[in-house]
Amino acid sequence: MTTETDILIVGTGFAGLGMAIQLKRSGRENFIAIERAGDVGGTWRDNHYPGIACDVPSHLYSYSYLPNPDWSRVFSPGGEIQAYIRKCAEDEGILPHIHFHTDMLKSTWDEDAKRWIVETSKGTYAAKILITGTGHLADGHMPNIEGLESFAGDVFHSADWDHSVPLEGKRIGVVGSGASAIQIVPEMQKLASELVVFQRSAPYMIPRWDRAFTEGERRMCRRDPSVVKDMRSEIFWSGEFNFAQRRNIPRFLNEAKALAVGHREANIKDPELLAKLTPDYEIGCKRLLISNTYYPAVAAQNATLEASALQRVEGNTAYGDSGTGYDLDVLVFATGFEAVRPPFATRIFGTEGISLDEHWDQGMQAYDSIAVNGYPNLFIINGPNTGLGHNSVVYIIEAQVDYIMEALAQIDAQHIQVIEVKRAAEDAYMEKLDAMAQGTVWLAGGCKSWYVDERSGRLTLVWPDFAHSFRDENGTFHPEGYDMQPAPVAAE
Repeated sequence: MTTETDILIVGTGFAGLGMAIQLKRSGRENFIAIERAGDVGGTWRDNHYPGIACDVPSHLYSYSYLPNPDWSRVFSPGGEIQAYIRKCAEDEGILPHIHFHTDMLKSTWDEDAKRWIVETSKGTYAAKILITGTGHLADGHMPNIEGLESFAGDVFHSADWDHSVPLEGKRIGVVGSGASAIQIVPEMQKLASELVVFQRSAPYMIPRWDRAFTEGERRMCRRDPSVVKDMRSEIFWSGEFNFAQRRNIPRFLNEAKALAVGHREANIKDPELLAKLTPDYEIGCKRLLISNTYYPAVAAQNATLEASALQRVEGNTAYGDSGTGYDLDVLVFATGFEAVRPPFATRIFGTEGISLDEHWDQGMQAYDSIAVNGYPNLFIINGPNTGLGHNSVVYIIEAQVDYIMEALAQIDAQHIQVIEVKRAAEDAYMEKLDAMAQGTVWLAGGCKSWYVDERSGRLTLVWPDFAHSFRDENGTFHPEGYDMQPAPVAAE
């Protein structure tokens, strides 16, 4: 039996849920969201490692139309963000529309029926419109490490934390030094008898200006919604100011670097360790991290910074590229996500019968960062060139949802059966973005990062401009970029 629906949403993190909320608010009821897990939340459901928090202040890292006056801190912990997302789903009446434990296995465009046929772990769906909201940080990346299967201890990824493993007094290795690792390392340092951090490249890090909100502040936010609105605006425009550094403008670059260098030197006094923690690329080329606890943790007596990547494992001994081996009981991989080649793209097949992943063999691309030629009636939230290194991705999601809502309104008004972006429009959009990306720290900063597709050298993950310019460019539907085929008129 096939379940029919007008609109099928894949995923119920901030993106998919935000889409569902606006559909519901507009009076639409004929939509379904499929979710592979048993709860909403996306990355905030899946990531529950010790120390998890967001790098964007919570009053901005939330829906603009569903403010939360009760955030506990400036940067709230991950469990609190997950609880917020769940409450949004409940309060907005979205849960009845969600089919949980339903994993998208294959989506195929049916040219005859003008529908997407979506095979899942719980049966088949047919939908006029398919919307993906799977996020950049949905599937953990595990590197291929020689001999890892021989490790006799416990091994897990930060995105699949095993809380049943006792860590007190263990010899713990953390692989990675990115955004997840810098939150995990301080927590592991408190527990471990010995801690080894395998650092492929040193990150730039600045202080985390975090604090708890007082009850008085939370009460004021509840009584006067304009207080939250003003805080959101202040956080947003502070982030926009910082984008100038990503454009490689010397003044802003030097200011950011001075802040990071000062933070590092204030915390690390050992010259040898300081040298290991000093990046060899331009600030902002990789994600700029924020932490007050990472440097003290790696400088602690029970911690060792191995300034090379994990190269191989022999039994319980883990070796860095330097050749130095460490006897360990636990290996934690904080090695990022499958962002450049998102797994969902291997499961979507368009008009030519090839997967979106194969279609993107030179890197992800999409018109208005949302639609792909050859894949009709498909909208991708959090797809190509939608990531931000300086502001809240929820802002980008809201702009994309607005775009889709306008597209759906036009589809309904004109009885459109098939909508597909023109190849020329998609190419022109990408040429513009490629030109905008030239000279930014992501391409000219001398580093290798997950923002850039190594197959083409193109910036495929990040929006190469201010966040507000994304809304200006892509918060409004552009019908001129699409071919639209009306539904046939029924014979009388």
